[in-house]
Amino acid sequence: MKPFAPRLFACAALAASALTLTACGENLGKGQQLNVVSGHVVMGATPDRPAVGYFRVEGGPVPVELVAVTSDLAQRVEMHESVRENGMMTMKPLLRAAVPEKGELVFKQGGKHLMIWGINGAAVRAGKLPMAFVFTNNANERILFDMVIKPAEGAAGGEAAMDHGAMDHAADKVAPDAAKK
Repeated sequence: MKPFAPRLFACAALAASALTLTACGENLGKGQQLNVVSGHVVMGATPDRPAVGYFRVEGGPVPVELVAVTSDLAQRVEMHESVRENGMMTMKPLLRAAVPEKGELVFKQGGKHLMIWGINGAAVRAGKLPMAFVFTNNANERILFDMVIKPAEGAAGGEAAMDHGAMDHAADKVAPDAAKK
């Protein structure tokens, strides 16, 4: 019976290998993964003005939410949304933004965007701002992405259409319904 034991062990090892390969193969067909695919920062018109950030995220196999964007080379980063209320454009803070399953989340001019204060001069000289995008999913996933830094454009270029520097950002962290109570 001893010669049979090595063969039994070899068969068990082959079966385990086949199961492992099958499991790996199943992940290959699941499609795209959650990813930040593009983005840039436009500097404020003057050093005391915040920069604005735009980007695009492709959703993965499950819906998630973007809950924060941070950078070690900026003093403060906030997510905001421009909305029209009573015929006027206004800006509101965003606490989270949905990334649909296999869809996309876009932060763009005139809509959702980042406000970025106090970007480190070394990042400006390097032409990129390393950022961490934090999502709600099983592991509160963080995706690191270098945003290209572009110089400020004139008001005619459209980037400076909303004066973010004149807004009161102290109340931005309060949910709109909470501010009414």
